[in-house]
Amino acid sequence: MLRIADRTLSSRLIVGTGKYPDFETMRACHEASGTAMVTVAIRRIDLDAAPGAHILDFIDTERIALLPNTAGCYTPEDAVTTAHLAREALGTNWIKLEVIGDAKTLFPDNEGTLEAARQLVKDGFVVLPYCIDDPIVCRRLEDLGCAAVMPLAAPIGSGLGIRNPYNLLIIKENAGVPVIVDAGVGTASDAAVAMELGMDAILLNTAIAGARDPVKMAGAMKHATIAGRDAFEAGRIPKKLYASASSPVEGVIHT
Repeated sequence: MLRIADRTLSSRLIVGTGKYPDFETMRACHEASGTAMVTVAIRRIDLDAAPGAHILDFIDTERIALLPNTAGCYTPEDAVTTAHLAREALGTNWIKLEVIGDAKTLFPDNEGTLEAARQLVKDGFVVLPYCIDDPIVCRRLEDLGCAAVMPLAAPIGSGLGIRNPYNLLIIKENAGVPVIVDAGVGTASDAAVAMELGMDAILLNTAIAGARDPVKMAGAMKHATIAGRDAFEAGRIPKKLYASASSPVEGVIHT
């Protein structure tokens, strides 16, 4: 179970709603992933779509919580305005904050993210900010009152996996809120590694939506997230330079 602010989620895997070939595939992937929360880009959905053609018609909101995001915003002002639009349209004060600083890499604007987070927390939002894997930025976002921090593992949609596990470890060691890896996961082994590092959750989209078989990949991500978390809680054996016999030598019969 994952606790963020006042909400408990049954899954540590949060998935997106974009890039799928159609809404039916998206719904099947949500089901296969076991997710309890999906993120929706409020600026990229048609809120006036006809019944049966609206993205929300394909999300089981009785079971899956909506996490609107400010994707596509390049200034704090745009992000704050978009968050207020999302709250009005979807009836939730939860927001995944994105303030993009570069169109090519989609890296976040640190100063802009901090500025927008400060305002949104003041406005009563539960803020989950997408940020660079910088322990100082994460600490400042937490100090501002963000309910979680969401450092990237690699650029959005790159599929490069966990590029800097040591920064993520430092962020987790010092965080008093959940740490959610957001962006860069490409396949199930990446998800397992993130969870084995002790991260609280993973948010991903392209790795599922862009897979050759999205539904099968969604199931793989579900199992990898669970396995990685179980391995972290179980505690791995220490790494050693030399072999260590798995069978003890005491009591061996000598001939």
